[in-house]
Amino acid sequence: MPTVTMTSIAFHGAAGTVTGSRFLLESGETSVLVDCGQFQGLKPLRLRNWDKPPFNPGELNAVLLTHAHIDHSGMLPRLVKEGFRGPIYTTPATADLARILLLDAARIQEEDAEYANRKGYSKHHPALPLFTVTDAERTLKRFEDVPYGRRLALPDMQCTFHNAGHILGSAHVEVRLPQDRHTVVFSGDLGRYGAPLHRDPDPLPACDTLVLESTYGDREHQNEHLDQQLVNALTETLHRGGTVLIPSFAVARAQLVTMLIGRLIGEGRLPRVPIHMDSPMAVDVTDVYRQYANEIHLDEDVTGARGGPLVPSMLTFHRSVEESRRLNDLKGPRIIISSSGMLTGGRVLHHLRRLAGNQANLILLVGYQAAGTRGRALLQGARSIRIHGGNVDISCQVRSLDGFSAHADRNELARWVQTAPAKPGTIFLVHGEPDASKALGERLAGSAGAVTVPGLGQRFLLNGGRSWRLD
Repeated sequence: MPTVTMTSIAFHGAAGTVTGSRFLLESGETSVLVDCGQFQGLKPLRLRNWDKPPFNPGELNAVLLTHAHIDHSGMLPRLVKEGFRGPIYTTPATADLARILLLDAARIQEEDAEYANRKGYSKHHPALPLFTVTDAERTLKRFEDVPYGRRLALPDMQCTFHNAGHILGSAHVEVRLPQDRHTVVFSGDLGRYGAPLHRDPDPLPACDTLVLESTYGDREHQNEHLDQQLVNALTETLHRGGTVLIPSFAVARAQLVTMLIGRLIGEGRLPRVPIHMDSPMAVDVTDVYRQYANEIHLDEDVTGARGGPLVPSMLTFHRSVEESRRLNDLKGPRIIISSSGMLTGGRVLHHLRRLAGNQANLILLVGYQAAGTRGRALLQGARSIRIHGGNVDISCQVRSLDGFSAHADRNELARWVQTAPAKPGTIFLVHGEPDASKALGERLAGSAGAVTVPGLGQRFLLNGGRSWRLD
């Protein structure tokens, strides 16, 4: 008869908030960290990135990375810096994207620290980066590829990555614990059904415990087709000669927006104007998307007979700082796509500072805006925001299209849970602000034996489809 071991899960991030994904799963002699992401948004959250981890990184056997977004991967260089020496397992596409994102994040950290020291607006003397390019390079050497569907055997655990449909390479991770006869699934970030560019998420495997994201657990996305949303949002500004600035996540969102706008221009539904992708990271990510443009990773919007090109003819890439600066001299109408998507840093802030004071221009938000970010402030109607130590007045138009979200909404999350062969014993709701998690918990009542919203730092014993809080 197999020996029953103690299995526990601890929530060291993405608990009571959307970002900072970091879950510690321990069974027998094995401990793995699922994701290791940065906290983003409000300053108290960002400050947590500087805290020492509540576990010993050197004692971890491995990290399982669901996807490359910084709120899931962005603390890996700190983890390695603090003593982690194990492998980081993830899908091949995620590994390729993580190389771009982590090196870019490290460069931004170094540049922001240097800029703050030069301008003297930091309260810390000297301002320091959260991690360096050297830290990121050391981390990337620890990545090991695990294709979708291939079982990874660890002591006391068997892990399988399944397509999550969120971004290229994204996965929900099935962890079987043979000695405990218990299975845990981590949803990561779950994608949408029927959305362009990415395939629908694979069905939920049978599991005793499900750790489920709840970012949009209290809302439903717009039903209006994405093409029509773009036409409605862009037409007026482009016809009056204005510039549209689209703050965009460099991974998936920038590629989706450019693909759709290019197709609409080709069909004559939008005026033919230049499109500029001003983000070295987004340019590099687009190259990775083209490498994986097959039926395994992307849907028929790219691979099918009616699929549109990922790189439309009117799109210009801007990698260097000089190329970016030349945009300052170009008048509208045109479209500039630049990261970051929540206006937390990067080149988009320089464009925003330049364009915000002209009523003819438009800031188009096409993604989730976390509390405490400049994007959230604009979404809530702020007429002045702080950039690089100074206040910038907002006179331009601001619009938001949440139909572009790569996150499943509450109905899609509930639909995915129903794809499992049987009800999970316990569902833990993470990656959500409190109202969103609470609403999704009510929506999922009856879909599991128990639905729990864990608090930050809480640890639970898992056994037989049930869970008990240990602290």
